[in-house]
Amino acid sequence: MARRAALLVLSLALAAPVLTAHAQAAGDWTLAIGAHRVAPASDNGTLAGGSLPLSIDASARPTLALEYFVRDNLGIELLAAAPFQHHITIDGLGRVGSTRHLPPTLSLQYHFGRGGRVTPLLGAGVNYTAFFGERTEGALAGSDLTLAESWGLAAHAGIDIALGGRGALRIDARWMDIDSRVRVDGAALGTARIDPWVYGAAWVWTF
Repeated sequence: MARRAALLVLSLALAAPVLTAHAQAAGDWTLAIGAHRVAPASDNGTLAGGSLPLSIDASARPTLALEYFVRDNLGIELLAAAPFQHHITIDGLGRVGSTRHLPPTLSLQYHFGRGGRVTPLLGAGVNYTAFFGERTEGALAGSDLTLAESWGLAAHAGIDIALGGRGALRIDARWMDIDSRVRVDGAALGTARIDPWVYGAAWVWTF
């Protein structure tokens, strides 16, 4: 589902030359308030030298994005969110723990504005993910689980649909490169490849 949603948004964004769009001017700010779902890749890597396949589930939370337009249609956006929470499962062992994370992302993005109702956008940037609040259960109950911070690239595609005045509905999808080194009781077990699609909707206000 996440991949289909992302491909739909990307297709709409790539159709920018044939869509009519509302322009943003240099000096404008936008504030986007919405909700997004972080859906990790289907293959999250293996631990202990490849013997323990890892699985991390999805999570949805409220999000906030602030963007400043340095030129007409070209903006710098900072994405923030409430902490996402994911359960961690190891094949053959079941659920072994959970973690929370914050994924602030800074992007440079272009809005294909041409004076109409629909504004596709494409962006790219960098993501920083901080993990915290790890808990263990099941086979790892009582152990100390830690996931290291992650830096990686991020891509963004979406459409803004003007709703009148200076408000718009945004439907968008992101891909983030998130890899985290996993330790249990201080011992390095391997790397979790999360690499999620992040998709959802937001209300956008220009000021």
